[in-house]
Order: sequence, then structure tokens, then C-alpha cells
Amino acid sequence: MTTYVPSQTFSYENRSWPSRTIKSKPVWCSVDLRDGNQALANPMKPGQKMVFFRQLVAMGFKEIEVSFPAASKDDFDFTRTIIEDGVIPDDCAIQILTQARPALIKRSFEAINGAKKIILHVYNSTSPAQREIVFHKSRSEIISIAVDAVRQIRDLSSAHGSSVTLEYSPESFSQTEIDFAVEICNRVVETWNPVDNEKVIINLPSTVEVTTPNVFADQIEYMIDNFDRRDRIVTSVHTHNDRGCAVAAAEMALLAGADRIEGTLFGNGERTGNADLMTLALNLYSQGIDPGIDISDIMQIRDTFETCTSMTVPPRHPYAGELVFTAFSGSHQDAISKGLTHYKKVGGVWNIPYLPVDPADIGRSYDAVIRINSQSGKGGAAFIMESVFGFQTPKEFCPALGAAVQKEADKAGRELTNDEVRECYYKTFMENPGPFSIVNFTVSPVSNDTDMSTDKSVSLSIRLMCDKSEITLSGKGNGSIDAFSNALKSHGVIFSLESYHEHNIGSGSDAKAAAYIAIKNEHGMSFYGAGVDTDIINASLKALISSVNRMVSVRK
Repeated sequence: MTTYVPSQTFSYENRSWPSRTIKSKPVWCSVDLRDGNQALANPMKPGQKMVFFRQLVAMGFKEIEVSFPAASKDDFDFTRTIIEDGVIPDDCAIQILTQARPALIKRSFEAINGAKKIILHVYNSTSPAQREIVFHKSRSEIISIAVDAVRQIRDLSSAHGSSVTLEYSPESFSQTEIDFAVEICNRVVETWNPVDNEKVIINLPSTVEVTTPNVFADQIEYMIDNFDRRDRIVTSVHTHNDRGCAVAAAEMALLAGADRIEGTLFGNGERTGNADLMTLALNLYSQGIDPGIDISDIMQIRDTFETCTSMTVPPRHPYAGELVFTAFSGSHQDAISKGLTHYKKVGGVWNIPYLPVDPADIGRSYDAVIRINSQSGKGGAAFIMESVFGFQTPKEFCPALGAAVQKEADKAGRELTNDEVRECYYKTFMENPGPFSIVNFTVSPVSNDTDMSTDKSVSLSIRLMCDKSEITLSGKGNGSIDAFSNALKSHGVIFSLESYHEHNIGSGSDAKAAAYIAIKNEHGMSFYGAGVDTDIINASLKALISSVNRMVSVRK
């Protein structure tokens, strides 16, 4: 067995972040085109990077890390292209990365010539493992590397003629002794010596995530409390996901006072990835905070991401995954269905069980909110029939529908399609398994009232097929349904009407009427039927004959 020891522990006794809440958005910086790109098995081609860059601009990112121009010709050329082609908005700063090495810094300035707003991001490694194993440098030597780089950047930026903001990262910050991290960051800011309204970005990365998020938050708050020139510093964090906590660490860092977050769309990045900016932004949105970036069409953003990177957003990925707004569980489906029905009636604050945000707000449809398999219940099938096909199934019909759909899903051994749910619905309520079928009928008023759609006294004559023989029945009643019921009773079919519902499906010339009838036999058993027709009387009589057929079939 390999031997492991706990990572350095740190506990800040004067912490205050646990009692805070996030009340506003941070400054966002996308590092998809650099950190995300370098982590791809097949890095993006220039055309793909341009599409991705335009996507980030369209979303409203004002800081975008576009390249490590001194590291590769492709990165250098892409940086030159976006500058020379004028595709960078005036209010958007491009960020480039460089190690704290003189030749690389010089090459980086060659890449950004002509850009209006630049963030020059320089880093060097600071952790004991990096100092002792990789670089064989002392603390003072590591500080000298950082300070010398900052001096060179200050000199070159003075001659550049554009707005250059310094960003410094002590790489492997979360594994660096906290006193040394404070010391080197303060020396960097002192060397840069920000003037007027100038600020320095101090970016504190969990280059490899090695602790729980609360420890990282303690480190961030301690750093902020010990910065010599806090008013001149934008505190940024860049969390990685090695322990699966990049989003949590970033959010806790905001509580600890961080101003800025670097990350990628959908968390792409080295090893297990970076902080997922889409999740972070939507977490804010779900709490009523404007995230400041446009996430109103998350599926289009996902399509761009997948096309450009050849990565796939997993089906359970927060907010964007195929299944994240989908319920298969019967109890979940019932709660969601009732919640959506209530919300449509009263509006107000979004408060739907199991749905933290309205799918429609981020470009998702309700079609896949509920899907049907053997774990589903009555509410799910009713939701599908209403949201997809327009059938407002009465509550008392739902147990029978749920049982029928669950039986069909068990038989199929898989999820049912919406069309299969509809077929099951028709078999359960609309098709006629019994002896009766309607040939034709006439309804006439007993009084002078000619409105057949109202419950007035009418006379009905109806021709039926009954076990392959044609019969003619007649009856009177308060409306066509009552008259038909009395006609059937005169033939020895005994039942009582339990409930009746009707509604329109669609509108205009294509509208149809749906009717639902529940009856009880002499033993108190309930039977359900539905009918659809362009005429409400036809739909109602179809519903009644369907429920009667079910009753007679059970009796036989």
C-alpha cells in the first residue's frame, strides 16, 4: 500500500466567512481557451477557438483568458488574430498567461501588441514540493523570481501604450505555507506599486485540490486579512476539482471575501477540471442573484461547447445535463405536476418541488421534465398526457392510468416514449373492449330549447352494435348524457353516473373536445371512459360508452 499523509492543515481562528451569505456576483474570468484548451486530447483548431471566443463574448464575459502565447505558435497566432481582426469588444479584457521567465514575458508582449485592454497573468510555483523537488529553490529565490518578473512586466507595459493589468498567481497556493503565500503576494504588489485607480489581481489557485472547501476558505480569508494593500487588490480564485469540490470551494471563497472567479464552462480542465462557471452562475440565479452573464439558452451554449471541444456534457451535469430536470420517480412526478399546475394558476415566486430553477428560464423545455418507466406513477403519466397531448386527466382517473402505464413499462423493461404513454392512455380509457359501439344517434329537445350543449330535457334515439347485432335504444333526460344513460338502463345496463369533465384540446379550426365520464356499478366499483371529437356531444357519448364497456366486460 502506498503511504499517504494529510495535506497541510490550516485553521483560521478569526474566520468570519461561515456567517456570511453571497449577495452579489463576482467578476467572472473564463479560462476555457487556455486552461480548458490545454486539457483537451485534441486541442481546438483556430476556427473552433474563434467560435468559442465569440460565444463567451455573447454571454457577456468581460475577462477572457485566450492563450499562453509564449508556449505555442498556435496560441500566439490566435492572440494576434483576435486583435488584428478587431473581434475583441472595447469593454472586454483579454488575458494571457506566462511563466515568470524573461524570454516568455518578452514574447507575451509581442503577442498582445495593439490590444486595448490586457490582463497579463504571470505565475511561479511556491509550494514546498515545487520549490524543493522541481526547482531546488529557497523561499527567497522564489520571491526573487516573482519580483523580477513583475519589474519586467511593469517596464514593458509602460512602453506598451495600452491598459495592462497585472495578475499574479502563486501556483499551488493551496499547498503553500500560508505565511509564505502572504509574503510573496505582498512583495509582488509592492513591486508593481499600483497608482491612481490601478489594481493588481492576486489569483489564489487550488492548483491541485487537496483539502476540504472550508480549509480553502480559511486560507482565502487569512490572505485577504493580511494583504498590505487590500484596497489595491482584486482577490481571485482558481479552483480545481480533484476532490470534486471546485464549485463549493469557489463559493466558500466568495464568502471569505474573494472578488473574482476563474473557471470554465461546464468545468473542463486539467485532470478532473476547473470550477464550472455555468453551475456557479446558475447557483446564484437560483437564489435571486443576477449572475451577470447570459445563461438563458444553456442548450445552445452546451452545443457550442461540445462542438468546439469534442467533449460531452454528462446527462447528470447540473442544469445542462439531459436528465437533470427529469423525474422518473412516481412521488417526484406527482409533486412536480402539482407544483407546475399551481404555479400556472397563481404565478409568483418559483417554488416547484424538485426543480430549483424554471427550465424555461435557461432555454430548456418542459417536455422532458417527467419521463415514464417502471418507477413512475399516476402523476407522471397524467403530466405527459397534458403537457404533450393536451389531455387534462381528471384526478380520479389517474390511479387507473398509473397502474396501466406501470404495467406496460414493466412489460417493456425500459422507459416508455410519449407516444407509448398515449397508446396506453387510449387503451385504458378510449378504446372499446366491451360489446357496445355507437352507429349513430339523434338528439332532439323536449322543450323548445334547441341548444343541445346544455343540460336541458332532451330525447335521444341511438343505434348501437351489441355483440355483432344492431339495436336501437331511446331515452329522455336532462341532457344527452342523462338521456343515453337512461336508454342503456332500459336495456338492463345498470349503473350510476359518478363524475363528468370536459375541456377543449387545441384552439381554432383544429380544436377538439375531450370528455371524461366515471360510472359506478351496483357493487360500487368505478369505471372510467374518455372520448374525443370535434363535437362535445359526440365526445361525451363516446366517453360514456367506453366506461360502460369496461363495466360490462368486468361483469362478464
